[in-house]
Amino acid sequence: MKKIILSVIAIATFGFSQAQEVKYGAKVGLNVATLNGDVEDAKSLIGAHLGGFVEIKINEKFAFQPELLYSMQGAKTEYSESEPGYSYSSEEKYKLGYLNLPLMAKYFATEKLFIEAGPQIGFLMSAKNDYKETETFMGDTETFSGDVDIKDNLKSIDFGLNFGLGYEFTQNVFASARYNVGLSDINDVEGSNVKIQNGVLQFSVGYKF
Repeated sequence: MKKIILSVIAIATFGFSQAQEVKYGAKVGLNVATLNGDVEDAKSLIGAHLGGFVEIKINEKFAFQPELLYSMQGAKTEYSESEPGYSYSSEEKYKLGYLNLPLMAKYFATEKLFIEAGPQIGFLMSAKNDYKETETFMGDTETFSGDVDIKDNLKSIDFGLNFGLGYEFTQNVFASARYNVGLSDINDVEGSNVKIQNGVLQFSVGYKF
């Protein structure tokens, strides 16, 4: 952890030393998240993200942008079966909360259109499995629901790579789309060979002060 923090400080210090212009900002947006790897029938889970950033303009074409974002991620699974006189269905939502630190390099293809890419480290803050089961037998229906904390089953740190593009409507207001490819296996269940990676599509709007 200490090495990671020192590396981030070193990169940011270099960026500031080369900067022609520095702007601070905030962003918020929609997440369309899923879990990839050895996960059967995982469906997208809708969430959100919000946080702040520093845009360090190196020259007219290039900028370095470290960010700090809270991101709601995960996935959901659904199952159902039925036969005469009986039916069963279940839905599970794996809700993961991360504090992410993207380190983005930005290239301005035009004055307003930019392309971005960069690594990301994420720190797991929370993880729950919300479940709902419905069972019907001979016309009688029962429903069970609840949530289970699964944070101990997942690794506390996640690494990923971001790719995206955006458009600046004014000097202050912009919108962007970004995809985060999870590079780490986040499964931490002892003895399990199942590999799971995060995958998140983000749509953001932001404001630079």
